[in-house]
Amino acid sequence: MKIQKIGEFGLIKRISRKIKDKNVRTQIGDDTAVIKIGGKFVLFTTDTLVEDDHFSLKWSSPFQIGRKAMEINVSDIAAMGGEPKYALLSLCLKRDERVEWVDELYRGVYSVARRYGFEIVGGNVTHGKQTVIDVSMLGEAKKPVLRSRAKVNDLICVTGDLGKSKAGLELLSKFGKRAKRFVISKSHLEPRARLKESRIISKFANSMIDVSDGLASEVKHICELSKKGAVIYREKIPISKQTKLAADLVKKDTLDFALHGGEDFELVFTVSKKDLDSLKDELKFSVVGKILHKKEGIHLLDKGRKKKLGKGYDHFS
Repeated sequence: MKIQKIGEFGLIKRISRKIKDKNVRTQIGDDTAVIKIGGKFVLFTTDTLVEDDHFSLKWSSPFQIGRKAMEINVSDIAAMGGEPKYALLSLCLKRDERVEWVDELYRGVYSVARRYGFEIVGGNVTHGKQTVIDVSMLGEAKKPVLRSRAKVNDLICVTGDLGKSKAGLELLSKFGKRAKRFVISKSHLEPRARLKESRIISKFANSMIDVSDGLASEVKHICELSKKGAVIYREKIPISKQTKLAADLVKKDTLDFALHGGEDFELVFTVSKKDLDSLKDELKFSVVGKILHKKEGIHLLDKGRKKKLGKGYDHFS
């Protein structure tokens, strides 16, 4: 059987085993592992970027690649309501790669470490036919916000707007470096983690996840671990004018960008109605749906009609 048949998340389920150590407070499947060590909740995450899959040397500078590799991991920490502390960085480089290219990559890496106040404490270097960047990051959280604690009637909310990274990628794929004249291309090349927003949201949220694979995928992850259903309201999904213009240029569906595009690294979270106004006093965000009983399923409501939410990005699909 080929991996394509079961997909990325089917494969993860297949190879995962139940964790028995009581110090590990999450099973495999959340944004980070949560481990209680010495009275503190330690967050542990890892992510891999592969050339011609997660980035292209045709339009990404090494500085941008280094930044993106770190921001992605900070986003995972932010999705748990935590703070990044330490990171390891491993590289697979081509034998003929220039030292100056690596210097620029690390300039991007260290710029993110300075922005969020964490340290790069080691890593590994090897060689191969493709450039691969692997980051492991440790963080801390006073009270981790998990995917598994959404409650029925929680409102589903999202920071910022969605589909912008996919819009930028589509423009870069069509126009190459010329797409950099479109501001939205930066949403793909230079994403930012929502760590500042996470510090506020974590005081109110019952569950949270970052948008790495599209809104549809992230809502399904929350529902799966929380054993709940959900409805998303089509007209309430925040999509910018720039994203709509980009979709028109490449003749693709804006809604598909938002639901299934991924790499926006916004935060999707659920909050009770009683806490909504208090959170609105501190942060701007959009309410896009509601958590339902599991038996009601997961769906998109578009002009009064129920539709399937569809799948998010899958590396093997």
